[in-house]
Amino acid sequence: MFQTGAPDETLPGSDPARGSEAEVLFAQHLAQRAAAGDLPATQALLRYLTPAVTRVSAGVLGGANPNLDDVVQQVLIAVQRALPAFRGECHPAGYASRIAFRIALRARKTQKLALFRGEMLARLEAEAHPAEPPSAEAEAEWRRRVIRDLLEELPEEQAETLALRVMLGWSLEEVAETTGAPVNTVRSRVRLAKEALRRRIESNPALADLRGPR
Repeated sequence: MFQTGAPDETLPGSDPARGSEAEVLFAQHLAQRAAAGDLPATQALLRYLTPAVTRVSAGVLGGANPNLDDVVQQVLIAVQRALPAFRGECHPAGYASRIAFRIALRARKTQKLALFRGEMLARLEAEAHPAEPPSAEAEAEWRRRVIRDLLEELPEEQAETLALRVMLGWSLEEVAETTGAPVNTVRSRVRLAKEALRRRIESNPALADLRGPR
C-alpha cells in the first residue's frame, strides 16, 4: 500500500492544475525522476497526486463508496507504472486524473450487477412500504448517483472531458492541455455531453426532475 500522507514540503498542497509555473515545472521534474526509478521522488510525487486522484475517483464512485480507498491505491499503482510513458506535455496531476477517471469508471461498472440487485430489492421494498419524502441531503446524493450512472452511457472522450471540467472544476484551457485536444474540441465535447445527459433525463419521467423513486 502506498503511504498517502501530507505532500512533500517542496510541493505545496494547492490544486495542481492551478499551481504556479515553478510548481508545474518542479512537478514535471519530479515525475521525470520518478520515471527513472528514483524512489524518494516517486513517493513524493504519489503523495502530491493523491488529492487529485481521490477527488476524481470519488466523483465517479461516490465519496461513500466502500471501495474508494482500494481504487485510489489501484490508480496510484497504475500511475507509477505509466510514468515511463509520461512525456511532460501536461501537469502530472492531469495525467494522473485521466488514469483515475478510467480506472474508477471501470471499477464502478464491475460493481453495478451486485448494486443493481440490491437496489432493485430496496426499490421493491420501498414501493411496498412507501416512506416519507427524501431529505434534501438524500435527494442530493440521489442526483449525484444518477449523474454518475449517466456518465457511463456517454462516449469515453465526452465523459472524461465532462468529468475533468465538473469534478475538478478546471477551465476549458486546462482540460485542453491535459487531454491534448484543442479548446474548441473540449468546448464541443462538454456541450455534447450536457445535451446527451439532458436528453437522457428528459426522456425518462422518473429522472425528469432528478428526484428519486416516490
